[in-house]
This record gives sequence, C-alpha cells and structure tokens, in this order.
Amino acid sequence: MATCRFSATPSGTDAVSGCNAISKLIGFDRSKSRQLFLRRSWRSSPLRRSFPLKNVSSEPRQKVKDPVAKQQKEGASAANIFNSDASSIASSIKHHAEFTPLFSPESFDLPKAFFATAQSVRDALVVNWNETYNYYEKSNAKQAYYLSMEFLQGRALLNAIGNLGLTGAYAEALGKLGHDLENIACQEPDAALGNGGLGRLASCFLDSLATLNYPAWGYGLRYRYGLFKQRITKDGQEEVAENWLEMGNPWEIVRHDVSYPVKFYGKVVLGSDGKKHWIGGEDIKAVAYDVPIPGYNTKTTISLRLWSTKAAAEDFDLSAFNSGEHAKAAEALTDAEKICYVLYPGDESVEGKILRLKQQYTLCSASLQDIIVRFERRSGENVKWGDFPEKVAVQMNDTHPTLCIPELMRILMDLKGLSWKEAWNITQRTVAYTNHTVLPEALEKWSLELMQKLLPRHVEIIEMIDEELIHTIVSKYGKTDSDLLEEKLKKMRILENVALPAAFSDLLVKPKADTVVAPKKELEKSRKEKGAKEEDKLVDEENKPVKEGIKGQKKVPKPVPEPPKMVRMANLCVVGGHAVNGVAEIHSEIVKEEVFNDFFKLWPDKFQNKTNGVTPRRWIHFCNPHLSKIITNWTGTEEWVVNTEKLAELKKFADNEDLQTQWRVAKRNNKLKVASLIKEKTGYSVSADAMFDIQVKRIHEYKRQLLNILGIVYRYKMMKEMSASERQEKFVPRVCIFGGKAFATYVQAKRIVKFITDVGATVNHDPDIGDLLKVIFVPDYNVSVAELLIPASELSQHISTAGMEASGTSNMKFAMNGCILIGTLDGANVEIRQEVGEDNFFLFGAKAHEIAGLRKERLEGKFVPDPRFEEVKEFVSSGVFGSCSYNELLGSLEGNKGFGLGDYFLVGKDFPSYIECQEKVDEAYHDQKRWTRMSILNTAGSYKFSSDRTIHEYAQDIWNIKPIKLP
Repeated sequence: MATCRFSATPSGTDAVSGCNAISKLIGFDRSKSRQLFLRRSWRSSPLRRSFPLKNVSSEPRQKVKDPVAKQQKEGASAANIFNSDASSIASSIKHHAEFTPLFSPESFDLPKAFFATAQSVRDALVVNWNETYNYYEKSNAKQAYYLSMEFLQGRALLNAIGNLGLTGAYAEALGKLGHDLENIACQEPDAALGNGGLGRLASCFLDSLATLNYPAWGYGLRYRYGLFKQRITKDGQEEVAENWLEMGNPWEIVRHDVSYPVKFYGKVVLGSDGKKHWIGGEDIKAVAYDVPIPGYNTKTTISLRLWSTKAAAEDFDLSAFNSGEHAKAAEALTDAEKICYVLYPGDESVEGKILRLKQQYTLCSASLQDIIVRFERRSGENVKWGDFPEKVAVQMNDTHPTLCIPELMRILMDLKGLSWKEAWNITQRTVAYTNHTVLPEALEKWSLELMQKLLPRHVEIIEMIDEELIHTIVSKYGKTDSDLLEEKLKKMRILENVALPAAFSDLLVKPKADTVVAPKKELEKSRKEKGAKEEDKLVDEENKPVKEGIKGQKKVPKPVPEPPKMVRMANLCVVGGHAVNGVAEIHSEIVKEEVFNDFFKLWPDKFQNKTNGVTPRRWIHFCNPHLSKIITNWTGTEEWVVNTEKLAELKKFADNEDLQTQWRVAKRNNKLKVASLIKEKTGYSVSADAMFDIQVKRIHEYKRQLLNILGIVYRYKMMKEMSASERQEKFVPRVCIFGGKAFATYVQAKRIVKFITDVGATVNHDPDIGDLLKVIFVPDYNVSVAELLIPASELSQHISTAGMEASGTSNMKFAMNGCILIGTLDGANVEIRQEVGEDNFFLFGAKAHEIAGLRKERLEGKFVPDPRFEEVKEFVSSGVFGSCSYNELLGSLEGNKGFGLGDYFLVGKDFPSYIECQEKVDEAYHDQKRWTRMSILNTAGSYKFSSDRTIHEYAQDIWNIKPIKLP
C-alpha cells in the first residue's frame, strides 16, 4: 500500500504527496524527484525570499540540498526548516492565506487568520511527523496502539506552537499582521471527539507518549457532530448538534490511500478449504483521517488516526433516484455515514443499540486491519505471526473496544490461516484492558441476539472463548462441589443466561432423591379414606382449564420470562487480555476485591494499578502562564514541564511572603478572566474578590452535583435567616460554579441541571445576598472552558459517593494549579490527599468500605436523616426557586428501596458532614496566608500526577516498549 508523505514547503503540498507516493511505487529516486519538485515549485512562489530555500532557484546548476535530509543529518528541529523569526512566520501565514484559501481574498479577519496560522504550524509539524513515521518503519520496534471511543483534545494551536517552542515568534508574527495570538487561538473550535475524563485521559496519554518518545499511535472515530452542544435555557439543558467541522479541520489530513472494508450482518459458511467465511451482509468503508500529536521539545510527532465511514459510490441507487425515490437511493450511503455522526447515540431503541455496536466494531475492525497491514509491511517477506505480540501492543481504553479480541481472532484464523490455539495465544499476549468504573452501566453488556444478527462470526468466536473459559474454571475448581462450580460459572462466564455448551451439558445436573411411587389402586384407596370427591380422582390439574376469579380456584401463575441472553464485555476483556488495570489505588483494589474478584483469584498476576495522570504542558504550562512563570522562577528551571518532581521544591518556599504575594496576584489575574467569561456566557456579574468554588465534570448522580447544590441552598437559607452584619461576619463571599453535560436521555441528571440554574436565578438576583453568594452554570463545558476555569479555581469539589469514582483527572488538574480540594476518600482523591498533606485537603463523608452497610441500613429503614437535611428539602419544596416541581428529584432521596428511591448515592447520609466541612473551608479562607500556603503545597504535592509517570508505567509493565528518540 502506498504511503503518502508531506513536504514542509509552503506550496505544492498535495503534489509532493502524490510525487512521493508514485516514486515509491514505481521505483524513482525519491530524493532526486523531490529536489526537482522543490526547485520548480519554489521558483513560482512570491514569498520565496522568506524561506531558507531562497537561493536555490537562482543557481539551478548547483546541487540542491534536501532540507529534510539536512535536518536529519544535523539534528535540527522542525522549526528550523523555516526561519523561525517573526518575519518569516508572518510570510508563511500570508502565503497560506493566499494559496491555501478557505475564505474570500478581500479580508484577513479572525477566522481566515486562524486557518492560515494553523496551516503554517502544520507545515512544521508535518516534517517531524513524516520523519517520526519513517524512523518507526525503519527501526521496526514494538509499537503501542491506544484504542478509545473518546479523545477530548481541546484546541490544538497553542499546544502545537508551545511544543514547537514558537509561541513568542507566532505572537510577534501575528502582531505584525494586525492580530493577537490569543484572539486567533479563540477562533478554533474544540474537537468534538469526546465527553469526559475518559477522552481527556486518552489525549493526555498521547501528549506524554510523544513527549517521552514512545512509539505509539491513537485510534478513534471522527465524529461529525460530537456528543452535543449544550444550551442552558429556562427549561434547563437543551442539546444541539456540534458544528466543529463546519468550516473544516486544519489539523487533519485525509489518507485516501488508507481505507478498509468493514462488514455487518451476513452469514458464516464453511468453505471448501475447511475455513469459516463471513459472507453477504452490509459493507462499508472506513477511511483514515490523521491528526499530528507533537511532543514537547522533541521531534517526535505521533498520529491520532480517526476513522470516518462511507459507502462505495456504486451503492448509490441511481435508478431509484431517477424514479423519484431519493431517500431510498441514498439509503446505503446514509447508513454508512451515520455510524460516525454522533458520539454515544441514544440506545433506548433497538436502532440506537445497533448503531452503538456498529461504532464499536468499526473502531476495532479498521484499527486492527491497519495494525496488521503495518506489521506485515514491516516484516517484509518473512512474516512470523508468533512475533506479532513482540511488535504490537493494543490497549483497550475501557470496554468500548472489546471487539478487538474476537476481531483479531477472526483475522488470524479466517484470513491468515492460523489455528485456534495459535490465534488465541497471540491475542492474549497482544491485548490489554483498562477498567474505568465500577458502575453497572459502564460494565457493558450486549444482547446476544442482536450481536448474532450484526456480527455472526464474532459470536461464534466468543462462544469458543467462553467454552475455553469454562474449561479453565472446571480445571481450577473441579466437579466435586457443584454449588461452588455453578456459582463461579454464573459470575465469570462471558455469556450470561446462556445454557452450557453440549460438552458440559451434564456438568451441573444434580442427582434427584429416590422416590417410591404408590400404585394407582392404593392411591385411590387412600384418597377415598380422606374423603376425596369422585370427580377429583386423578385429575391432571395442569391440563385442566382454570377460570380466574371463581372462589376457591387457584390462579395459574404467569410464566416467568426468561432472562435475556447477554454478552458481558468486561469479562471478555479480562479473559482475552494479558493485563487488567484500574486507574487509582483504591479503584484497583475494588476491581480485585469486588468487581473481578473471581478472576483475580484465578489470574492474580493479570491485575495492576496505573493511577491516572494529566499532562503538565497543557494543564499548567500553557493554560496558566502566570503560575508557570512563578514556578520556573522559584524552582530555578523550566525542567518541571517534563519532570514534575521539580514541583516538590516549592514546598520549601510555601511560607515565603514574596512567593505568596506573587501567587495571589497570579490567581486573581486568572479569576478576572473567568469573571469576563461568566459575563459573556451567562450575563451574570461576579466579583473576583470572592472565593471561586468550582465543580465541573459530567453530570451524574454518583458525582453528586445534587449534594453540592443542596449545600448551597442550605447556605442561602442560613443567610436569609441572618441580619446583614451577621451574614457578612459568618460567610466568605463565594462564586459557586458548575459545568458539565447530562447525557441527553439521563432524565435525573437533566433535572439536576435545571435545579442548579433555578437556584442561580433566585440567588443571583437577591439584593439581600449581593456578592456574598453567586451560583453559575457555565454552558457547554469543554476543554477550552476548563483551561480558563481551572487556573482560576480556589476550591474544587470532588464529592462522589466513596468507591464509585474510578480515579478522576480533573482533581489532578485542579491540584496542579494550586486549588484546594474538598472531597471524599474516593478515586485519586486518596492519593492526592496523601501527597499534598491531610491538612491541605478538606475531607468529609463515608468511606468506601462503609457504603454497603449504610445502604443496608437504609434498606432496613434504620436511617435517621439529619434535621438540617430535612429543612433544606422542605425549603426547596416551598417554591422559593420558582414554579418548577422538584418532587421527582427530591423523591430520589426518599424511601428505603425501589427504582429511583432510597438515596442510593447517600446524599442524605453525607450531607451533615459536608456542610460542616464547608464551615472549615470558610474558616481557612478567612486566613489568606494560611490559604495561600495550602495552595502552594497542593501544586508542590501534585508532582506524582503527571501522565508522563503513568505512561512510563504502562510502557514498562504492560506494553513492553522502549523510547525511540529521533536523531
């Protein structure tokens, strides 16, 4: 397969791509053909004097030096291929504005300036990108592939020029062109490829992989409309489609030569060659779109390869179209394209479930085909499949890419001719699984019937894997204790509610007790002696019709429906991979002791912990330049950007008054930016002198935004019951900021959003309260909003029910930026508290090991709610926050059991502890010297939560890959 290459030259990019691809195919000298092209294209460029090649055309008889070859020889950075001074960069930007046009030529306004700037930056990235790709090809080292349904990238411009070391030069260049770099950067929409922490973690990992020079790629889907754009109205959250691709994406490059067939439906037949063949059905194509991921201060630039789906042109029914059946004519094209329309389409309907499963299989199938093609190409003529795990590591980010396991088996057996034993050995050594949750809805299950219909061959393979697992379980526990064996099979099998395979049909058959049947005559005699009526003799009651409602007659019980047959994807991940990791110490223990305890007992060596991390480049260095400068000055080096252990040196300066003064000034500058954002997004004015108290994350009951807002309601109620002087003395002024999206069909989460906005509408307009309390919901929370909110934060809430948050990554970002956390002992909170110090973390609430007992207590009706909690609920029900009824929302906190009842997330239990902890927050904030010291120690203690550390652990313990630094 031909592989496109891209030139760093400012013109003729597509032509160079084609030239190189053709050269490779027909055997031309690539170097010479490229030199010839550069000479010809450069002569015609009006901007050639701005670039290093300016003398080439004037001396045609001289031997032209290839700038890329020169860079490789001298080890120059990509930026040096161009003159990285501001004048040359400005010329490059002007060139793209004229010769890579996406807008009319009359003006050079902000959108046009952004695209021209991004294309200029991409020129530099492409050089390193190609060199990285070529180096990996030549070295044929083991490469890791990170598969995820989400990559929450955020804006790329500032990150890219920051990693290239060109921020100052681009700022000056744009100044020469009449623009400001920050305003230009704001023109970039956030890439709508993710939703929450899962996707942001994946993006942080890619940044660290590139920065640390590990050979790796990311694989995902190119969602046209993302999850949704969130609007906040008087009715709460409304969802509209994302428009991030409306004007194109300057960072992506479509690889027309990289596409793979993906099949659905059809049937499996046994061919004359004795192999299984999956035939018929629906065929689509997955086309690759590549996005460059540059490392910091290194030439390594890796790929995020995103798949877009389409159908072949011949699938368009021209006859139907000409007959007026336009929708029918384009049906195949629409069905193919809609696979990549939306992230997490609603799955309440069968159609929604099918679409989600199609998405997951498309990601797995296209990615594995691509990985295998690369393995075969790098292997040359001598392909040894046994070496596949020595060259390839596949990491499944949660259960969404689980179909990698049966898909790899299918390709190896059906297409490459390997035996079951060979394929299974290769698959288990290649694939690894990261678990991100203990919540039942995230431990995916799929209808076996639906999967059989959509992916018939994969179900056959899953059934074989399940049978292999049964063999293992029987070998481990034996057949003597049938009750124990039945329990293990019920918990551990991949196929749920499915009969045992024929080979094990008698495995759980229990011997019946011996019974003596009385002869018919003796039975009749016995019945007569007992006064039985003649008409009742030996009547087969099961076959006799029974009329309901007649006194004395028994109703025939309704048949109990059979439980649905399901495929447990998490179990398949554990069985099919060689490593399973949790993402925080407490989470990994829960995974071993509860979620997968039976598997842990069977394969203890499979289970690991890999505490999450976040990239310090995006989350301090670039998004918080004020704090970044302070850290560099006080640690004496900028090395902390790639070696966060240097942050720990701040501890010795925590009481220094000069540092504290600078620290507070930096925080206030960031707060002023957020105050402007709030005014722009919501219309509310807030004071930068108030404490900024922030909870931003996906809206979910277990994350307990409801606890936060009820605590605010309690605070408001207390204020209203005091005199003005009393409330001024008791309460610290606060701006309580919320952000996050509730899934479109998650009704209770959307009620929480509505409640928060209603509380804000009342509190923010109350003249008695003024600036003492403001409640803000920032709409459409995303990475770019986070990059403003997190540096400005002073208190951040991570208050999930203990044992339910796997790790969290926003807690790490807040701590890095000198924000103090209030939270439960859950997820990474546990480790953050250990590192920053117990005195610098506001702890409340029940512990993870207590939760089961507290729920049992509630179920038994023994829970006695705190009077303050009851007062708050009554206050809400009084209508003080508007006419909307919150009976359903508050009803979830009532009762002892039942769906949506019984306060499953223990809001009522933790409420008194929470509001008492908030009083300690106020007390600490009154003493600004103490608060600033706590803030400094949070940044100093966050050094362990860099994604660089996490990636090193993955690379060593799971993937077995080594860094490859380009020369």
